[in-house]
Amino acid sequence: MIVNAALSASDIETGAFLLVVLLAILALTMSSVKVVNQFERGLVEKWGAYEKTVDPGLRFIIPIVQKVYRVNMREQVIDVPPQEIITEDNVVVNVDAIVYYQITDPKRAIYEIEDFELAIVKLAQTTLRNVVGEMTLDTCLTSREKINNDLRKVLDEATDKWGTKVNRIEVQRIDPPKDIQEAMHKQKTAEQERRQARLQATGRKEAAEQDKEGTILVAEGKSQSILLVAEAEAKAIKLVSEAANQYFKENAQINKKLDVIRDTFANQTKVIVPSNADILNVIGLEGAQVLPIRKEQKGEAAPR
Repeated sequence: MIVNAALSASDIETGAFLLVVLLAILALTMSSVKVVNQFERGLVEKWGAYEKTVDPGLRFIIPIVQKVYRVNMREQVIDVPPQEIITEDNVVVNVDAIVYYQITDPKRAIYEIEDFELAIVKLAQTTLRNVVGEMTLDTCLTSREKINNDLRKVLDEATDKWGTKVNRIEVQRIDPPKDIQEAMHKQKTAEQERRQARLQATGRKEAAEQDKEGTILVAEGKSQSILLVAEAEAKAIKLVSEAANQYFKENAQINKKLDVIRDTFANQTKVIVPSNADILNVIGLEGAQVLPIRKEQKGEAAPR
């Protein structure tokens, strides 16, 4: 019974040892498997020295001997804290910015600088002070694009040795002191009021010119209408005159003759005319009986 008990204790110790060994092997096996994500690159070190760079995927290393550092290759953003900067005309402005950067060489990004983000923030602040400090307040407020380009150029050149690329920089705010902001606001309000007054004056002037043009057009229209009516009346009179000359000239002549006869013979009862006189036709006696006038013979007495 005592022997069986001793064997049982030994078996238990052996089993526990084997279990520990198996767990250690399993842990080592698990630690030898590394996964590098699609947006990462892996830096493999052997005994603390750089060995190689691996692409995304499942990677195996020698536990304890090798290590893998994963480096994010995506574009990243760093917020540059606000800082007070004195402009060329001695105005204190509060400026902050955002830096967009991307690692292009993971080896240099890890081994060339200890804290890349801290370094780029300090470099951006220093560059901002240099760029903004050479500008007046008005230029600074209206030249954000120039400030962005100057910052990006300086930072891109400085960070190239760190295996990174500064894609762009955006200045978020440029805030002058409150008293200057109030003065600028009043100036802006005055300019808007002047602009509005100019627009109203221009509008009234254009409206007056349009009214004048409208009056001129109406007058020209009336003048043209009167001219057309006069021309039409003249044409009508001409047509009537031509028609009268063509169709009523003979009747007019006859009427004129009748008027003359009426005036001539108004107080006479006898008319002595030649038998072939045209007046017979005029007074309507054509074909009527005409008494011939007897000529007196010599020696005859005149009738009583």
